[in-house]
This record gives sequence, C-alpha cells and structure tokens, in this order.
Amino acid sequence: MRFVIIGSGRVGLRTARVLREEGHDVTLVEIDEDRAERAREADFEVVEGDGSREEVLERAGLVDADALGALTSDLNVNFAACSIAKHHGLRTVLRVDEDYREEVYQQYADQVDEVVYPERLGAIGAKNALLGGSVRAIADIAQNLQVVLMTVTDDSPMRGYSIEEVALPAQARVIAFGKADRPMGIPMTDDSLETGDRLAVLADFEVLEEVRQLIVGESGVAAAAGGA
Repeated sequence: MRFVIIGSGRVGLRTARVLREEGHDVTLVEIDEDRAERAREADFEVVEGDGSREEVLERAGLVDADALGALTSDLNVNFAACSIAKHHGLRTVLRVDEDYREEVYQQYADQVDEVVYPERLGAIGAKNALLGGSVRAIADIAQNLQVVLMTVTDDSPMRGYSIEEVALPAQARVIAFGKADRPMGIPMTDDSLETGDRLAVLADFEVLEEVRQLIVGESGVAAAAGGA
C-alpha cells in the first residue's frame, strides 16, 4: 500500500518506519527543514511544505495513495490535511493530543476514519511494563473502554471452567481466546480455561479490576507490585 504521512517528528517518523518495515511505500510531508533533512537521511521520500495545502499533498502523491496520516502536533494542520484526503477518497487518520477536551475529540472524530492519541498509546506501553506478564493492555477504544489481554494463572478462580461459565460483569466481553500453545481466535462457549490460556477482554475501566480477579487471580496483584 502507499501512504502519505504529514509530519516527520517523533510520531510521524516512527509510524513511517513501521510501515516501511512491513513493505509499504511512504512519503513524508514536512514543513521544517531540519526535520525534513533527518527524514531524508533515514532514506524516506520527503516533500517539504505545508501539509494543510492541497498542492503540497498532490506533490506527495496524494492522488495515488491509499491513506493519509496527519500526525503533526498542530490539530488545525492535521484536520485540513484529512479533509483534503477525504475529498480524494483516502482513508484518514488524525492525531489529537491529550490536552484537548473530549468534546473536541468527538468533533473531529466524526469527520475522519480514525483518531489516534500518541500520549495515550505511550501510557499503555508504560502500564504494561509496570503490570508484568499476566495483564497487558492492547488498546483504548474510548475514554472508558479498553481491550486487555489476560493470561489465566494457577490462582484463577475460573481455571477449569468453560468460557460460557465465566460470569463477567455486564460491562465486559470476551472477544478473543487462545490456548497457551495456539493462536488466538473467536471464543467458543465450550472452550475450557487452563493455566497459560489467554483471553482478550473488552471492558469498562470501572470493572477491569473485577475482571482481572476472575481471570488472572491474586497472582496479578503480585505481578503488578513486582513490576512497580
């Protein structure tokens, strides 16, 4: 696939590197000369200019691209770039920083395909490092929802039970399941939970601790304490 990334700062350049490593074509748009030069030194194709201007995006190959990621720290530039890309039929991803209020998120989220919050993604990684191996956050879905990967331990109250028998809180759902030695897939009601099995759970923040106690057991507390 072909991508246009607006901004070659910390977020934009890292995203471009990941896409390139997976075999995709990436063109960066950067208005700052020093950042543009660093991106070129990393062997990226760079178009210098204002990413909120259509003629600059056209020079970056917008017409032939599959998607555009507007990943600068300037929300106005990001939104303008996404609006232009949407007009050309591209998938659009908009960066929003954490210092904007929730109503601002929603205002822009309705106009693009995806909104990303780099600070929140970084927080997920830090939290995983602190918690250790039995509980890992995968993604924030909304302000109050998170997908968490949990591993069944010897201390799990649900060990030996089937997924159908696991009585999770109303604000939680098992969305994927994998035996310890197999890939994860769609959970089946008769899948039994054994030590080392993994469950991906979508849950409200308010019930995450209750879900952890059911699936992981008290060993999850020890893992978190040890990571801290």
